[in-house]
Amino acid sequence: IEGQSVEVSNIVYIRRVYNREIAMRISSSIDSQNRFYTDLNGYQIQPRRTMSKLPLQANVYPMTTMAYIQDAKYRLTLLSAQSLGVSSLESGQIEVIMDRRLMQDDNRGLDQGVHDNKITANLFRILLEKRTVVNMEEEKKSVSYPSLLSHITSSFLNHPVFSMTEKIPVPTLQLLGEFSPLLSSLPCDIHLVNLRTIESQENDKPSDEAALILHRKVFDCRFSSRDTGLLCSTTQGKILVQRLFNKFTVASLVPSSLSLMHSRPDARNISEINLSPMEISTFRIRLR
Repeated sequence: IEGQSVEVSNIVYIRRVYNREIAMRISSSIDSQNRFYTDLNGYQIQPRRTMSKLPLQANVYPMTTMAYIQDAKYRLTLLSAQSLGVSSLESGQIEVIMDRRLMQDDNRGLDQGVHDNKITANLFRILLEKRTVVNMEEEKKSVSYPSLLSHITSSFLNHPVFSMTEKIPVPTLQLLGEFSPLLSSLPCDIHLVNLRTIESQENDKPSDEAALILHRKVFDCRFSSRDTGLLCSTTQGKILVQRLFNKFTVASLVPSSLSLMHSRPDARNISEINLSPMEISTFRIRLR
């Protein structure tokens, strides 16, 4: 997966300039016809159109995790590890506003200039994909969907693995050579948002239950995943609970609200998880 995209890292520092904005522009031969796509909070993609009659700032939209331009042959996706403003002022271009420094108020509600600029690291991935089948009717819809490869690349970028070690004065514990809690990989379109213990209501110690939060993403299946390095598959949102964990037995799995505060009156122990597209589901899970 890592080899399918180009990583771009920018270190931005504009404390020495005045009334300037710095942006990164990506130019391509894609005939996007002043149409581009941005995501809403990392969940769904909306089409945008650059309108020449509007000022520049009116053609800039928020980019939470990704933005892309496309034509009948290719799609160029810019994946971001931070939320920034994005636009496409010309056909085949993507502009990302990375920082700005103003010495006076811009009448946008701040009531002061922007003087607190810091050294900022920006991390991006540029992904170029071929489009195999194009349905012009779907091009007119109000939503769009990334490819499966784009989703996985965004997960690598926004959910990196952090290795943490603990310094123990007397080494009394033996470290495991490896730890594989799952029997197999989760389906490609299902993201493990969190798996954490739930505190006991009686004392400050953790209870014997854990919170399992899953998010099923929607992807455009017309992009080929061949030779991309994807080793997982999709299961239409179905997960067999007893085949999920390695060396653990699921004693119970009960659906709950997202905040874990409420459960439906008819909530019961289930053996199969069925996730709807674009939905986040929370479960109370007990392992033994």
